[in-house]
Amino acid sequence: MAREIGTRCIHLEEEELNHYGAISFPIYQTATFAHPGVGQSTGYDYSRVQNPTREQLEKVAASLENGIDALALSSGMAAIALMMELFSPGDHLIVDADLYGGSVRLFEQVSKKNGIDFTSIDCCCEDIEGQIRENTKAIYIETPTNPMMHVTDIAKTAETAKRHGLFLIVDNTFLSPYFQNPLELGADLVIHSGTKFLGGHNDALAGFLVTNREELSERLRFLYKTTGAVLSPFDSWLILRGIKTLGVRMERAQENAMAVAEWLKGQKMVTDVIYPGLPEHPGYELMKRQARGFGAMLTFRLASKEAALAVLGKVRLIQYAESLGGVETLITYPTTQTHADVPKEVREKNGITESTLRMSVGIEDVKDLLEELERVFEDIEKEMKY
Repeated sequence: MAREIGTRCIHLEEEELNHYGAISFPIYQTATFAHPGVGQSTGYDYSRVQNPTREQLEKVAASLENGIDALALSSGMAAIALMMELFSPGDHLIVDADLYGGSVRLFEQVSKKNGIDFTSIDCCCEDIEGQIRENTKAIYIETPTNPMMHVTDIAKTAETAKRHGLFLIVDNTFLSPYFQNPLELGADLVIHSGTKFLGGHNDALAGFLVTNREELSERLRFLYKTTGAVLSPFDSWLILRGIKTLGVRMERAQENAMAVAEWLKGQKMVTDVIYPGLPEHPGYELMKRQARGFGAMLTFRLASKEAALAVLGKVRLIQYAESLGGVETLITYPTTQTHADVPKEVREKNGITESTLRMSVGIEDVKDLLEELERVFEDIEKEMKY
């Protein structure tokens, strides 16, 4: 009988104890491995190609996403950069208009230089099929998107991709494999910034590519060992340790996010609360069909830029910082942080205004989070006379 995902965060299927019975998987902190003899191998030769600690992590990641293979890289951006090596000059990709700014920067400043063309559309609600060309090779989406929380129908998009012989690539960072499994819905390749929910403690960088297609696995493994941005043994161990608590962290963080979203809805300084767990969110019903939860990410807009900056300056328990997915609640200003390299007109077209804030809700006691927000908002309302 297959184990539930919460158990698979801790135990691989049919896993047997070895390594002297160690419960915590050992860190094989070595760059190279000795050969028993000429033409013989222990199965490990050089840690750029494979390392036992990283291999264990990759098996866990593949299991959680129901894939056949996972590759662990040095960061989420390293994973996306390796993914782009699947394409050649003259290829065309359709990408979501609302993406993490680092992805946009890579596509615009590196991939285009390498001869790859892009069409950006709102994949949640625009006609993808109408943008397909003879040289189109893939559709690339986030769902929910960063930071505007648009929700795209993965199964429907996968049907479009398969009809035209395209790859469907899904960045699943915001929900993690605990809440969503795009491969099960027809995607060909899933990306994670493992720095975020998988690691969960803001103490290690990591990225993942996961696939259920043998030919993709083979191509990516060759590129992986050739380009070399692999995850170190120690960081592999940190992410392995983080994944053990993925289920309980995601459940608690989601519960807190819902409470924060409901609280924000009642504030007169707040003009919009964008969280897919709210019934009024346009992607709410779709999320219920294609995911097992709504996640811990939310975005909100305030009445003015000045109010948004005041929030950032006054939070203490909630920390003003980039990144997301850790046990700590973080608040981010996309205009100057995650999307600083995206042109202002593009940001604003996608809804990222100077009064937009993104929050990654952590696992603190929700009472303390709400008390912090109440203090901050009361101070600002007094100072700005709202």
